[in-house]
Amino acid sequence: MGSTFMGLETSKRGLQTQQSALYTTGHNISNANTLGYSRQRVNMQATSGFPGVGMNAGTIPGFLGTGVQAGSIQRIRDSFVDQQYRGESNKLGYWDTRSNAISQVEDIMNEPSEYGLQKSLSQFWSSLEDLAVHPENGGARKVVIERGNAVADAFNYMNKSLKELKTNAGQELDIAAKDINSILKQIAGLNEQISSIEPNGYLPNDLYDARDSLIDELSSYLPIEVSYTKSGGNASAVAEGSVTIKLKSNDANTTMNLVSGKEHTTMTVNKTGEAVTGVSFSKEGGGTYDLAVKDMINTGSIKSLVDTFGYDDGTGVKGLLPDMIGKLDRMEKAFVKAFNDQHKEGYQLNSANKGEDFFIKNADGKLEVNSDIIKDPSKIAASSAENAEGNGDNAKKLGGIQFVGIDGEGEGQLGGATIQTYFQGIIGELGVDGEQAAKMKFNSETLMISVSNRRDSISAVSLDEEMTNMITFQQAYNASARMVTVVDETLDKIINGMGVVGR
Repeated sequence: MGSTFMGLETSKRGLQTQQSALYTTGHNISNANTLGYSRQRVNMQATSGFPGVGMNAGTIPGFLGTGVQAGSIQRIRDSFVDQQYRGESNKLGYWDTRSNAISQVEDIMNEPSEYGLQKSLSQFWSSLEDLAVHPENGGARKVVIERGNAVADAFNYMNKSLKELKTNAGQELDIAAKDINSILKQIAGLNEQISSIEPNGYLPNDLYDARDSLIDELSSYLPIEVSYTKSGGNASAVAEGSVTIKLKSNDANTTMNLVSGKEHTTMTVNKTGEAVTGVSFSKEGGGTYDLAVKDMINTGSIKSLVDTFGYDDGTGVKGLLPDMIGKLDRMEKAFVKAFNDQHKEGYQLNSANKGEDFFIKNADGKLEVNSDIIKDPSKIAASSAENAEGNGDNAKKLGGIQFVGIDGEGEGQLGGATIQTYFQGIIGELGVDGEQAAKMKFNSETLMISVSNRRDSISAVSLDEEMTNMITFQQAYNASARMVTVVDETLDKIINGMGVVGR
């Protein structure tokens, strides 16, 4: 036979369990706008029926229910959707960084515009055509010098700006490595805390959320694989355990644990002043794993920064900025060589002296117009003959350099392209790369938003749903409270009303 007070205990458990559900609902509502928070629920389960099993169990027909209890308070997550989210985050990290880098290069190139290199060259060629018509005119000669200075300034500005951008990209790499190391250290610390709590039967949901937020952030930098190791002791069946994070590199024969339990690695980007040569991962207990450029990662913002700054895969320095700096340097040298060679074929004004180098490099390595020519514009070799004041044939040839293909593939040669078509090719290629990066960034953002919305539909707090739950648990709580009143009245009758008949 069951206890007289059994109904009271059953209703009390109902009160406690529904109260826990109400408190959890309140916790969800309070964190509706908390970044990285996952909604939680109380896993209710019926308590063991009465009587229990065994030889000494009481004999009543069937089991009598004893109520409900809160088995656990679990956060709601979907590991498959989390994996999808981190994969898209990794792709977006690459294309977002790539698109931003190309946009900065496009700002420096500033083409087409009224103030870029192409406009300066066009005005320079035009001034030479004017000089060919009036070679004896001192004003026309000064205009050529000014237009030449403008061309030199344009080359110098782009060269300096691109090198500064390269320096900034190198600094971004170092900062990104520090951020990664901080994230890895924090994840290892959370692993340690979680591993000390779970064996006691508790679920540290807020620590799980903090750890997942860090893993999400890490996924934008590096392609990673995430796995879990269950805790021992009295850990709950739904406890997540300690996380292990592996780097997905191009070297299929090697697996690298970035985090394993409370241990983590420290990442270092190995680079010279010009290019990245690889990355190293140092373990806390000693030992370093070096990853060469060819074995490095394919996606993520770290890869994009490496591609922007430049890398050396054993066949030379490559990358967005090294390639752009190299192409402009090649163009500048081809332009200067072709112009100076032709200028030295001509003769100065009313003189038997041939022309000097029109463009020179100063002590700082900057391009400029020869100071001797600036001081004496008559030294511009516009004539094709000695002492021929009205001869502007060489000036005409100087202006025609814009239409002459410069053969060869070495330094100062453009493979048969003219100065103009070579520069247009640089701008065109940059535009295509920028368009591709913008398109891939848009596609990655679209997929990221889609997966994020799907994850939010699972894990985020819905105020409408929580209000519904609140009413549900409140009504269940009220019903349990009413049941307590009913049982109390029953007990009052038994205790105070029985045995008084006939008095």
